[in-house]
Amino acid sequence: MRSEDHIRLGESHSAHNYHPLPVVIRSAEGAWVVDVEGRRYLDCLAGYSSLNFGHGNPVVLAAAREQLDRLTLTSRAFFHDRFAGFVTGLAELCGKDMVLPMNTGAEAVETAIKVARKWGYEVKGVAPDQANIVVMEDNFHGRTTTIVGFSTDPDARGGFGPFAPGFRIVKYGSAEAVREAIDENTVAVLLEPIQGEAGVLVPPDGYLAAVREICDEANVLFVADEIQSGLGRTGETFACDHEGVVPDLYVLGKALGGGVVPVSAVVGNEDVLGVIRPGQHGSTFGGNPLACAVGDAVVGLLRTGEYQARARDLGAFLHERLANLGPGVAAVRGRGLWAGVDIDPSLGTGREISEALMRRGVLAKDTHGSTIRLAPPLVVSRDELAWAADQLSAVLREARA
Repeated sequence: MRSEDHIRLGESHSAHNYHPLPVVIRSAEGAWVVDVEGRRYLDCLAGYSSLNFGHGNPVVLAAAREQLDRLTLTSRAFFHDRFAGFVTGLAELCGKDMVLPMNTGAEAVETAIKVARKWGYEVKGVAPDQANIVVMEDNFHGRTTTIVGFSTDPDARGGFGPFAPGFRIVKYGSAEAVREAIDENTVAVLLEPIQGEAGVLVPPDGYLAAVREICDEANVLFVADEIQSGLGRTGETFACDHEGVVPDLYVLGKALGGGVVPVSAVVGNEDVLGVIRPGQHGSTFGGNPLACAVGDAVVGLLRTGEYQARARDLGAFLHERLANLGPGVAAVRGRGLWAGVDIDPSLGTGREISEALMRRGVLAKDTHGSTIRLAPPLVVSRDELAWAADQLSAVLREARA
């Protein structure tokens, strides 16, 4: 079928919870994808950081293929031979004791919320049903009803209430706002070290360290949602590493599945994760053999430091090129191979700029009006990044004409 037919049938027979760019991808390798007509595009979104290691990474695919021939699912009713290696390796990568594996990022966030509340009641001594968690304005942690209940995005939140109580929303980047929101019933501060969906917002220097100190003083858990920012994207294994901060709980997902299967996890020490006991939380597919095999391969890729170094070095090059695009760019933010580019609204919406880039062979995605996000796979080359920046420059020139 032609692209037009795929799009028409897809729009007719699926719920409209997404507004995709009009491209129909058939195959991919590395940092490139190919559509059904054979046109090539540089993927500068990488599945919202799910494809940090590139499309069809040979190490990840080899692990998946070998496991597919042996065992894919047991449920957690039984042990399997890939479980111990995965949880041990991921715990070591994070410098923690325990891993609670799940599937999607939203599931991992929900898991962290449950763990924080349970810890608050059993360890901190919060009165039953009185726990609260401090969260940030403009956050994005997923789309379950609990999570959208503490979103400040009208599209994410509108029409889905009533919502669960127990969340206090404060300004992102203000440590003082966090301090003021904490009381004797606060069990956790949940934040993204860099806010992705909000436009790749990097907090002020020292913010994460200050929040860590506040949490320590108040006996409150620091929960870092590193689902998009973690696993090499920012030039370190975790975005928290840029400030030398270690959270009480890491919330991981996306790239942990290597672009092959959904894999997520909450990682912490026994004094926190140990509050969960049999029957209190679970998932039929969480920690399944295929997921563990893929996740273990991803952990192995990160142990070498190669991908973190690539993101750091190539990210500096990308940000230098973006900073010199000239008129039409209002701001550039980000860290490593992750950037939010604010386009002058007079030149077009983020959607319009993304569509123009698509026509030039670059796939990116808009967010919040006139902002576009760039997050290419970490296997991208310097020449490919330069070419992508040239295409954005050309799009802006055409928009100004």
